[in-house]
Amino acid sequence: MNNKKVNSYLSKYGFKNSCIHYQLESSELDAICVEKKLGVHSDSGALVVNTGEFTGRSPKDRYIVKDLITKNKVWWGDINIVFEKNNFKKLFKKIVNHISKKEIYITDCFASADPKFRLRIRLVTEVPWVNIFAMNMFINVKQQELDSFSPDWLIIQAPSFMAIPKIDGTRSHNFSIINFSKKIIIIGGSGYTGEV
Repeated sequence: MNNKKVNSYLSKYGFKNSCIHYQLESSELDAICVEKKLGVHSDSGALVVNTGEFTGRSPKDRYIVKDLITKNKVWWGDINIVFEKNNFKKLFKKIVNHISKKEIYITDCFASADPKFRLRIRLVTEVPWVNIFAMNMFINVKQQELDSFSPDWLIIQAPSFMAIPKIDGTRSHNFSIINFSKKIIIIGGSGYTGEV
């Protein structure tokens, strides 16, 4: 698959003029991290990055959009926190505008080893180390599968995007929001890869 096809896919979501790094090998992503001073190598050769404020997940800042799919199926409360559809729509537009016109790193991958339950995921990030994490957590797409790859889910992760709680409907500046109807997850304000 070429960048033109990926760019066409992203433009449907409002991305504009992004510099796309698509489906890079982990060694290439590692080299970019070091070159851009986003990480260093430890004595063992492992890539070490500073994820910023968060070194773990922030469960109180994880939301699920309440809609026709989720309203009667989710056990709402302190763990599964309601996020309104309109707030998601506005916040999604803001995070896309934020990450547009930047260098972005895109990895296509699969969740679930069983083809019957497999999900096709497209991860769009503004930092390359998140893609390395995804390549370890999910199943890598083989080169011959890329041309026919069509994502079921889109995940956008932008650590440098900070929400404004009073405007955006979040508890704090960081968030992870799952929208089952749109099949989109947006993550902002945290570089911790476990949110993905």
